[in-house]
Amino acid sequence: NSTQGSKERIGQLMRFRGKKQEMVAEAGPGEIVGVAKLSGFKSFDTFSEGSNSIVYPAPAIPEAALSFSIAPKVKGTEDKLGNAISKIMDEDPTLRVFRDTETSETIISGMGDVHLDVAIAKFRDKFGVEVVRGIPKIAYKETILAQAEAEGKHKKQTGGRGQYGHCFLRVQPLPRGSGFEFVDEIFGGAIPRQYVPSVEKGVREAMARGVLAGYPIVDIKVTVYDGSFHPVDSSDIAFQLAGILALQKAVQSAKPVLLEPIMNVEVMVPQEFVGDTMGTINAKRGRVLEMTAHGNNQVIKAQVPLAEMSNYATELRSLTSGRGTYTMSFSHYEEVPAHLAEKIIEAKKAEKEMVKT
Repeated sequence: NSTQGSKERIGQLMRFRGKKQEMVAEAGPGEIVGVAKLSGFKSFDTFSEGSNSIVYPAPAIPEAALSFSIAPKVKGTEDKLGNAISKIMDEDPTLRVFRDTETSETIISGMGDVHLDVAIAKFRDKFGVEVVRGIPKIAYKETILAQAEAEGKHKKQTGGRGQYGHCFLRVQPLPRGSGFEFVDEIFGGAIPRQYVPSVEKGVREAMARGVLAGYPIVDIKVTVYDGSFHPVDSSDIAFQLAGILALQKAVQSAKPVLLEPIMNVEVMVPQEFVGDTMGTINAKRGRVLEMTAHGNNQVIKAQVPLAEMSNYATELRSLTSGRGTYTMSFSHYEEVPAHLAEKIIEAKKAEKEMVKT
C-alpha cells in the first residue's frame, strides 16, 4: 500500500461481469478488478509493486448535497453503530458522518437520497445495525437586544448551616459572533474574591440552558457589580445559584430573541430554470446576492436560513429535472422573525412537556 506505506499480501484477483465473478491470474494497466480481504486498505489508496512505489492523488470529493440525522433503532447498539460508521466511511469517502455538538445528533451527509438510502441499507445488511433517520435539528441560539440589570438571591435556612448567595448582574448585547464576556466590578468586598468565579459559573450554566426555548445564549456581556454574603452560610454553590437566578431575570428583561443559522448557498442551473429557482429562494426567506454565467448554466449565490433548506435537494431535482446542483456552507447567525420565533418557542415547550409525560 503505497499510500499508507504498509505491505499486504494480495490474494485472488476477480473481474466482475454483472453479478458474476471471474477469477483472473493478473491484471494490466486500465483494467478494473476486485481483490478480497484487504484489511488495511481504504478507498483511493494506491497499491503497487514494492520496487516501484507510486502514489496517485485522491480525486476531489464533491460537497455533500443532502443530510439526515440518524440514531440506532434499538437502544444499546450505539457502539455497534459507531463501529459501522467508521468502516463505511473508509469504504465510501463521499459519505460524511459527524456528531453535531450543538444538537447532540449524529448527522450523515451524502450526494442524494439514493446514496443515503444505500448507506442506511448497508448499516442493516452488512453491519447488522438498524437505524432511523430524520430531519436534522436546527441549532438555534438566543441573545438579547437591550441592556438590563437584575438581582439574584439564594437564601435557604435549615436546622444547621444555611445557604446564602447574593449578586447583582448587568447584561448587555455584544456584536454578532462575539460570544461571551464576563466582567468583575465588585468593590469593597461586597462579594468575597473566591465567590466571583462561582457567580460566573452559575451565569455560564444559565446561558447554556437559555430562557426562551432552552437554546444557548450568545453574544452577551455580563457584569457582576454588587451583592452581599454571609460569613457562615455563603458557599460556592450558593453563589452559583444566585448567578443563575440573576442571569435568567436580567435576560428576560433585556428583549431576548432567537437566532438562526444562515447559510451561503450556491445553486447552478440551466438558464431556463433561473426564474423558478430564484422564486424558490425568495420563498425560503433567502436573499439572492449575485448571479454569474458558467457555460450554459447560471450560478446563483444567495443566503438562506438553514431551517428552510431541509428538503432542498429533492425540490431542486424536481424543479430542474435533475439538472440543477447546489452547495451550502455556514455563514452567520441572524434574528428569527418574531412570528416564526413564537412557533419555534411553542414547539420547544410542547416537546419538553411530552418528555415529562
